[in-house]
Amino acid sequence: MSRTRAWTDGACKGNPGPGGWGVLIRDGHDTVELSGGEPSTTNNRMELLAAIRALQALADGTQVALYTDSAYVMNGMRSWIAGWKRRGWTTAAGQPVKNMDLWRELDQQVAHHDVQWTWVKGHSGDPGNERADALANVGCAPYRRRD
Repeated sequence: MSRTRAWTDGACKGNPGPGGWGVLIRDGHDTVELSGGEPSTTNNRMELLAAIRALQALADGTQVALYTDSAYVMNGMRSWIAGWKRRGWTTAAGQPVKNMDLWRELDQQVAHHDVQWTWVKGHSGDPGNERADALANVGCAPYRRRD
């Protein structure tokens, strides 16, 4: 059985500023592309939202290799989240976790799937990552200022 693959990316024009998220999902011969955006957000929020939207688009129990170029998302899922949850969603310094709403939603989505997290270097020619980046910019486009 082949594993579903999903590439996710976020974009922000200014930080904060208009932002977008993009998702490319490949399952065998099937391809799904998703994008969206917000008028005022941060890059980290868009990276998280991309991963959430990717997982929401999959049937429960899907085995998925999720590719991201976000060290923030990778570190959060591989290292930080267990401690945050143990401490009631606070950091080691006792501060509330930034973007807690999205981290909690991502944690809930991950619980419904078998996720293999994979980091890819952004803008390095990975076709899936490049397409997710383009979709994130499409999601951002409606909110950019036109001068």
